[in-house]
Amino acid sequence: MIEINPSSLNRAEMTTAIGLAIMQWQDATQAYDEAVGTKLGLNTAERHCLGLLYGGPQSAGAVAVVTGLTPAAVTALIDRLEARGLLTRTRSLEDRRKVVIEATDLTRDLSARYYGAIAQEGQKMMAGFSDAELAAILRFTTAALDLRREQLARLKAEAG
Repeated sequence: MIEINPSSLNRAEMTTAIGLAIMQWQDATQAYDEAVGTKLGLNTAERHCLGLLYGGPQSAGAVAVVTGLTPAAVTALIDRLEARGLLTRTRSLEDRRKVVIEATDLTRDLSARYYGAIAQEGQKMMAGFSDAELAAILRFTTAALDLRREQLARLKAEAG
């Protein structure tokens, strides 16, 4: 673990240290996710689809948004994951034309196996922060995520 004494840093040094830590966090997260994907034989789009399902049942359209795939490619992705027992596909009760996909028990078991310890250790780590610190972390991460999403949308608009 990197130990930093914030009281020994000025604002510019803290800002630089935060930026560097975020880049390293992103790299470490991506490397871990790719290693899990390799172990499970999942490509990036398949991992993103399953990650989306962690939040509950989703439409194929939501999968297309998260993965950036065309409708035909999303159908093929869903077919592959369904054949492996990693998701189920059912017709929406509200609109029979729509398909709803859900994670299976196997997917939840694999998620717990590879990400459960991270979640548990993360909870322990966060217990060491005060409510005010957690509020600041939440405000920062939410703002940083909004910024990243805005920049991604801008980049995609320039390309399209």
